[in-house]
Amino acid sequence: MSSNRKKRPIAVDLFAGAGGMTLGFEQAGFDVLASVEIDPIHCATHEFNFPLCSILCKDVALLTGSEIRKNSAIGRREIDVVISGSPCQGFSLMGKRDVDDPRNSLIFHFHRLVLELKPKFFVMENVPGITAGEHKQLLNILISSFLEAGYQVEEKYQVLNAAHYGVPQARKRLFLIGCKKKYELPKYPQPITFLPRAKAKTKILKRPKKAPNLPAVPTVWDAIGDLPEVDNYSELLYGDSIIAEYGKSSSYASILRQIDYLDDDYSYDREFDRRILSSSWRTQHSPECMARFAATPQGEKEPISRFYKLHPEGVCNTLRAGTDRGRGAFTSPRPIHPQTPRCITVREAARLHSYPDWFRFHRTKWHGFRQVGNSVPPLLAKAVGSEIIRALGVEAIKPSLKLQWGDELLLKMNWSEADRYYQDLTKVL
Repeated sequence: MSSNRKKRPIAVDLFAGAGGMTLGFEQAGFDVLASVEIDPIHCATHEFNFPLCSILCKDVALLTGSEIRKNSAIGRREIDVVISGSPCQGFSLMGKRDVDDPRNSLIFHFHRLVLELKPKFFVMENVPGITAGEHKQLLNILISSFLEAGYQVEEKYQVLNAAHYGVPQARKRLFLIGCKKKYELPKYPQPITFLPRAKAKTKILKRPKKAPNLPAVPTVWDAIGDLPEVDNYSELLYGDSIIAEYGKSSSYASILRQIDYLDDDYSYDREFDRRILSSSWRTQHSPECMARFAATPQGEKEPISRFYKLHPEGVCNTLRAGTDRGRGAFTSPRPIHPQTPRCITVREAARLHSYPDWFRFHRTKWHGFRQVGNSVPPLLAKAVGSEIIRALGVEAIKPSLKLQWGDELLLKMNWSEADRYYQDLTKVL
């Protein structure tokens, strides 16, 4: 273990998914040494991208803090922060909002594991819908339970928009932050980009006359304009990756391609070939569907499918995940590409979510889109994580170690294969 890694603060990620929060906190300067996720497909993708992190493929309701410590490199070390992006469908304003939805109880298992792990800080992310109606009672009970257990909680919790933190997507999420009483509560991150207003009909973003002293958020075209056009590569009808020719990258895209780097990115560098276009399996649309997509104005919804057609000078609408196999395996609407009559690829969605190009997803479109849509945009998580670093009073350190990907078979397993893989791994542990 390098000396740099010994000095980096430690994090645990509950409900980790494919790893949006894990990556964001790594970029902020944390070593995320343990992540918990129940979905084996997500676990496999997480394991592929984060070789230094122990992934525990288990239901948090059946997991203890001591098991997390035992099955990771944490051991008896003090944990600096526990982070959580618990399933949000039970709270979402887009769903049925059933207050008795069993997924809602998961926030109390987050509470239990925080008390068992005794971190200095904790961060919980969820949809804004948790602050509305009967669900607000659950949130208030959660806050009261932390206060009774001796933690401070920022009771004036905030809903943050990813577009204010450099992400070309309008995506609002609530963040609940707490800490032990001997520490000072972290501040919420200040916006680093602003979301210009849009014209009512075209939804083109315009800079207000009295614009704040901040750069505008990157646009859709800033995010995906340099990516190779997948329709030009027949190989992508049968696989998700190819060596392809990229166009000129914007400053935002250059960072995601690792041509340029942010000064405050403290993540581990990854070994990868920038010529490879990954997570880009093509979708074969019917001629009728393509004609409808082509006829739809940019920034408007296609009348029949109700898919939103991205405007190159705008930002992406909130990317959604759909449902898992236990709830019907429904796919959420995918945006239409602003220039080509097709739905966007997983890689294009990942760019709009602020994932770097080295980050790989499950090779199938269904799982890949679900992994993007379920996750916290890394740049948004990084902004929150940076405030936790400040509150800890430690200096963020850029590691010298460069990481390699895991086994590509992890991205190719179906659900049953992945489930069996982690069941066998659990038996060994």
